[in-house]
Amino acid sequence: MFQIGFAARFEEQPVKKESEISSGPALTPRKSVARIHFPARNMTLSYYNDAFDLKRGDIVYVDGKLEGLRGRVVDLTYNFKIKLSDYKRVIGVADTQVRGEFHFAGSHFVSFDRAALPYEKIITWFKAPEKEDEVYVSGNDEQSFRLDDLSTMKISGSVAERGHDYFVENKVSYICLDGAHGRAIVEGSQAYELEFDYCNGEVQNLTCSCFCSYPCKHEFAAMLQLRETLGIIEKNYAKLYDETCYFAAVSKGTLLNFAVDGKDTGSIVL
Repeated sequence: MFQIGFAARFEEQPVKKESEISSGPALTPRKSVARIHFPARNMTLSYYNDAFDLKRGDIVYVDGKLEGLRGRVVDLTYNFKIKLSDYKRVIGVADTQVRGEFHFAGSHFVSFDRAALPYEKIITWFKAPEKEDEVYVSGNDEQSFRLDDLSTMKISGSVAERGHDYFVENKVSYICLDGAHGRAIVEGSQAYELEFDYCNGEVQNLTCSCFCSYPCKHEFAAMLQLRETLGIIEKNYAKLYDETCYFAAVSKGTLLNFAVDGKDTGSIVL
């Protein structure tokens, strides 16, 4: 069995009493002008930041014309005087700090520790923060299908073929199962979020944020990934899975691109 671990070194800090924390002044992020590169547009632009303690290599999101696109901080300036109306702002930072024990699982790394790859962390790698006025609703028909027989998913052949291509191309960047509830992230023209329930070989309440009114290629790809990952776990890591009733799997490329690329400090243990 091979394992991979990610770790960073931090100095121990004395634990403060609650009274000291509440009475002290609030920490204010250091103001900066950040140069940010957007790979999707091959553009590097400057943005004002007063909300985050940014570092070079951070993955960020901004407002303005490039809203929703992922960028990486390439330089920071702290000595400046600017006219605020001339600058857009940094509105979100991806949490790429990853620690824990990961096991090889085919095209993915898998962890059985809920704190290692939580969905709330991973989604920040792909999407800007939701706006306060964005509201989503969903429903389900309580129908189910067998994971070991995806023909019962009632998906068209052409859509299933495209979904299989997504699976082979490792576009299912992330998938997790916590008890009976699962979530996934599939990369297409954008990052799509999926939810489902899984119990005793049956999948139910499968939804995708692409808002198709029929089973879509993202859902089919995610189910293929779920089936493969559960098969690998059953064969190699059954005891670990039984102890937590949880797993999270992230594609190897995704973990390395986000958790390793751009880091100037830290360590990797193989």
